[in-house]
Amino acid sequence: MMSPETIATHNLTQEEYAHIEELLGREPTMVELGIFSVMWSEHCSYKSSRVHLKRLPTTGARVIVPPGENAGVVDVGDGWCAAFKVESHNHPSFIEPFQGAATGVGGILRDIFTMGARPVAAMNSLRFGSLDHERHGRRNRALLAGVVAGIAHYGNAFGVATVGGEVSFDDTYSLNPLVNAFALGLVRHDQIFFGKAEGVGNPVLYVGAKTGRDGIHGATMASAEFDDEALEKRPTVQVGDPFLEKLLLEACLEVMRSGAVAGIQDMGAAGLTSSSCEMAARAGNGIELDLTLVPQREENMTAYEIMLSESQERMLIVAHKGRERQVVDIFKKWDLDAVVIGRVTDTGHVVVFHHGEKLADIPGLYLTDEAPRYQRAMSAPSGGRWSGVGGQEIKVE
Repeated sequence: MMSPETIATHNLTQEEYAHIEELLGREPTMVELGIFSVMWSEHCSYKSSRVHLKRLPTTGARVIVPPGENAGVVDVGDGWCAAFKVESHNHPSFIEPFQGAATGVGGILRDIFTMGARPVAAMNSLRFGSLDHERHGRRNRALLAGVVAGIAHYGNAFGVATVGGEVSFDDTYSLNPLVNAFALGLVRHDQIFFGKAEGVGNPVLYVGAKTGRDGIHGATMASAEFDDEALEKRPTVQVGDPFLEKLLLEACLEVMRSGAVAGIQDMGAAGLTSSSCEMAARAGNGIELDLTLVPQREENMTAYEIMLSESQERMLIVAHKGRERQVVDIFKKWDLDAVVIGRVTDTGHVVVFHHGEKLADIPGLYLTDEAPRYQRAMSAPSGGRWSGVGGQEIKVE
């Protein structure tokens, strides 16, 4: 039986855990608990913000790919489309400003070329506490310096310019920075790719960098509160390699042009867990993985660690059956790993094996459609300023 401490460590409430047991009809394994914890985190499920996000406009004459994929895509004319996305990396940047911001840029760039687009520009929107704050000024200055350096480092090394951005300061953001990364790429209308595990029997390939223990529970950590304890969680912040990601970009675009790819997904938050679960759910299929085959850079990694690792510069590809050798050869040319680690099934379940033992068997919709949805109570900050609808500044007494 899972202890309350184990459940709390996974950032799940007792009610959420009870719902997991109800869905499965049994107690989850530790691997399954880890999978639920990241897939039901705010970072992956938007369980507290979805109610607000769905009020935003998402359709239009030029919208080609609406929300739900790795990036949005709009028609810009003459057969060309712009793929773009903005995403926050607030908590990792609070814990480790340089790497937190750098990997935020790396992740948003992968989201763009996962769609088949070549990234051409990056931007950012940043919020920090006052640099002369009586208590937190020194930390705020360190956050600013680290975040700006991390953004510049990854973009420059990868080869995509940061063409603009904005930054502002207010005491509200002391020890609570907002780090939003934006990227945009160009793709032909008929060359857009999707993160779907389509084609029952198609092989599933792991490509890119090897898996390590960095970033484990990064998705749940990104959904947690900012406090002094968070500063002790640096191992949950990933370390990026922009030069390797440049190789990954070129390899992915080449393999897409080859016609061997049925679907492709970046391993971002929650790593192999989110990429496999989301690809299966979008296609309405199941997926079966053998973690023994996953390239690893550390010894004796457990199935739990492999599934939840957020090591950077990795992708999951569903290839057309019989063309997996072509995918492997292209990635080998770019000096990157490419290994068949599973297959698409018609069960609708995410099934995980490790050393011949089945450690997880979860209907994919339980991880996506059955994620909790909350309407949180809201209140304006006492004695502060609040920008209401339309940007009108409201004084709160």
